[in-house]
Order: sequence, then structure tokens, then C-alpha cells
Amino acid sequence: MLINRDIAEIIKEACNYFPVVTVTGPRQSGKTTLIRQVFTEFEYRSLENLDVRAFAQNDPIGFLNADSKGLIIDEAHHVPELFSYIQGMVDDNPARKFILSSSSNFSLMKNMTQSLAGRSAVFELLPFSYHEVSLFLIDKSIDEILFEGLYPAIYSTQVTPALLYSNYVKTYLERDVRDLLNVKDMRQFHTFLRLCAGRIGSLFNTSDLANEVGVSVNTINAWLSVLQASYIIFMLPPYFENINKRLVKHSKLYFVDTGLACYLLDIESNKQLETDKMRGHIFENFVVANYLKNRFNKGKSSNLYFYRDSNKNEVDLLLLNGKSFEAIEIKSSQTYHPDFGKGLVAFEKIFGDRVVSKQIVYCGEMENTSAKIKLLNYKNIKY
Repeated sequence: MLINRDIAEIIKEACNYFPVVTVTGPRQSGKTTLIRQVFTEFEYRSLENLDVRAFAQNDPIGFLNADSKGLIIDEAHHVPELFSYIQGMVDDNPARKFILSSSSNFSLMKNMTQSLAGRSAVFELLPFSYHEVSLFLIDKSIDEILFEGLYPAIYSTQVTPALLYSNYVKTYLERDVRDLLNVKDMRQFHTFLRLCAGRIGSLFNTSDLANEVGVSVNTINAWLSVLQASYIIFMLPPYFENINKRLVKHSKLYFVDTGLACYLLDIESNKQLETDKMRGHIFENFVVANYLKNRFNKGKSSNLYFYRDSNKNEVDLLLLNGKSFEAIEIKSSQTYHPDFGKGLVAFEKIFGDRVVSKQIVYCGEMENTSAKIKLLNYKNIKY
């Protein structure tokens, strides 16, 4: 079963304008499948293979000349010295094509900015969006979707979430942490991970978390950078400008995938999730992450923010388009309440006609897309 990815067309188009196309994203998000599907005529080589990696290190020019049409280099960050050779080759012959992938955004971008700036189009592939797999989710409840997550392995191998995410943490995340930071006490790092999951959708304070884990603020910041570089979490910044309001300036933390978040919260079934105190936060995470995936799948950077001021006026999600806003409130309830729109109304009073759309996204079936505040089921959002 091959599920088409929304990002495929924009990646293929970019190859017409850039000699290098780079795809980053979390491990197991489908990068290899995607680039091999899009660039079927190119030679494929993976630097996860130690023999192939040795070849690239010992004879970089011979390695890069494997195919005159184009070369796919999977997990390219393992041999960063290749980037300088690629720079020389594409400068001499812009018709040469290289497709790079990496699950380590930190290592890849550090080296690319030195060698391939202006020569590579860069895309970020996250796990499936709801749109990409909606046909496979028709018979699933929202709690099943949140609990299982949207990593491709859930659909390709039908592995259980518990097995997938426990091995994901042990096999991939711990390795990234050790490679980048040389963390010796993994117990503290696991505590940090679980405490992050407990803060989904909340204002993130590094000092508070440092005190709970028992490490320095600098250590927390370093660990956060690894989680972001490994595409485990992302931070949603607050929107603020020079208006007569005291605005919150802490970001909110979300996980790229809700299945991993549920695993870290010790949620062991979708039935348990139904009554868990974190359910509303996890649903919010799901919606926000899908808006982010939509941006990335169009080859665009994030335009996502939230709003909160000292009077406790709050909007869960803002989509900033130029000077205009789409304001979105997210509720996990199946029942609509008029109070859901209070934050949206207060936000519009402050920003006026810059607010071009107000929406409430929830789990209920009743919808109203013609009202001043649109009411939408999560399945029908135009991400």
C-alpha cells in the first residue's frame, strides 16, 4: 500500500529550479519512500549502510559520480564533507541533480548553510497529515486517531502503538541524544521527556522544568534543541506587537505526533484516553500539528502563533497571512457551547478587520460555516 504524500508535487517542481533538493524530517516519517517514489530515475544510496558510508568518505568524487542524471543520498548528514564536493559539482554543471535526506536537522543544516546556501531547496516531511490518510480513518474515533498517531509504520506494518513508540524512543531518540549531547544519565532525560508531554498546549517555562528534573536551565535548553532538531516537538510562539496590552511571551510546546505523546504520558489505550485529563490538550496538539503539516506540505514555513494577554483573552491558534489573521479556537468537546467563541470575539475587538476569519474546531458533528464564527468538525478543516 502506497499512500501519496501532499508534499510530493512541490518537491518534484523544485528539482526544476534547484540542483539540490533536501528533505528533512523525523525518523520513520517516510522520507526514503517519498524521494524514491518521486525520483525513480535517480540512483539511490543510503549512508546508514556502513559500507556505502565508507565509500563516500574514502572516495567522495567517485561516490558522487555514481549517476550522471541524479543521485539520491539518504541520511546525508553522516558524511558532511560531501556537501563541499556537491557545491563544486553543481556550480560547474547546474544540470547535475542531488536529492538529500536527513533525520538530523541540526547536523544537516549546520553543514548545508556553509556549502549549499542558495543551491538547495529544503523541505520538511512530518508524519502523515489527517488529509493524507483520511480515507483510512473513516471508521476510527478521534481517540483512536490520537492514541495511534500518524507515523507511517502504523499503516504500513500495523505495528501496535506501544511497540512502535517504545522502540522509537530507545532506537532513535536516545541515539540522537547520545550523539549530539553525550547524555550520561538517560533516566533524567526520560523524566524530562515525560514532563514535556505533560506540558502540551501550556506555556513553557524552562526554569520550572529545570527545577523538576534537577538539572540546569542550560541543560533543559540543550535537550529542547535536540527534541526540535529530531522533530519530536515544536514550539508555538506567541503573537505580539505594540498594542496597549500586556502579552504573554512564553511559547507553547507541542509534539509532532500525538501517538508518541500518549506513550510518554503512559496512556495505554484509546479507552483510557477518553477520560484522561490530557485529552483536550492532545486534541489541540493534533489540530495544531495538522496546520503545521499543511504549511510544510506546501513548501512553506510556519505562520502559526497563539495569543494570550494579561486579561486572559486567549486564542489557541492564529494563522498570520501578511497583516491578516485567521483565528481558531480548538475544543475536544462533541457539544457546542457559546462560550467557545469568547476569546475570538475579544481578539477581534483588539485587531478589528485584520481578523478575516474566526473558527471553532471541535469534535461535534453539527457545523455552521456561514456564521460570523464558523463551527467546524476537525475532519472538515481546510488545512
